[in-house]
Amino acid sequence: MQLEKLFTMQRALDKHIEMKHELQNDDLFDRKVLALLVEIAELANETRCFKFWSVKPSSDKQVILEEFVDGIHFILSLGIECGFHQHEPAIKTSPSGLSVTEQFLLINEKVGSFQKSKSLADFISVFEAYLELGSLLGITYEEMEEAYFKKNEVNYQRQQNNY
Repeated sequence: MQLEKLFTMQRALDKHIEMKHELQNDDLFDRKVLALLVEIAELANETRCFKFWSVKPSSDKQVILEEFVDGIHFILSLGIECGFHQHEPAIKTSPSGLSVTEQFLLINEKVGSFQKSKSLADFISVFEAYLELGSLLGITYEEMEEAYFKKNEVNYQRQQNNY
């Protein structure tokens, strides 16, 4: 995964949004954490992995992929908030052996830990767990990157249209 490129693109988008909405002096960390948690929940809702009471299948892969990259945007943004983009952290994934539902719960725990610590180790742990979730959902790194690039463009268009 081209982390340096993704961080660069996210930094530019974050700067654009902060300038447009006059947020340069605001501490956005907790709002970004909450936004990430909401995006994770939206992704879980599209996978329907927890809906044991329903027979309706999960959304199409493209819908799941679009929701997934929303989470990537906020993870990168949180890393930028903490200055981790300057180090380009080494992100390594390995199969967790967990179900999709268990992986969602693990990610939520890891986000909570990161929110408290703001440590590089906890950031890497969130990112790795999230990428592992993507793998469990059948998403390749190439698909993640391509979808990120597309969604980044959409986010700029939304800002231009006063989203």
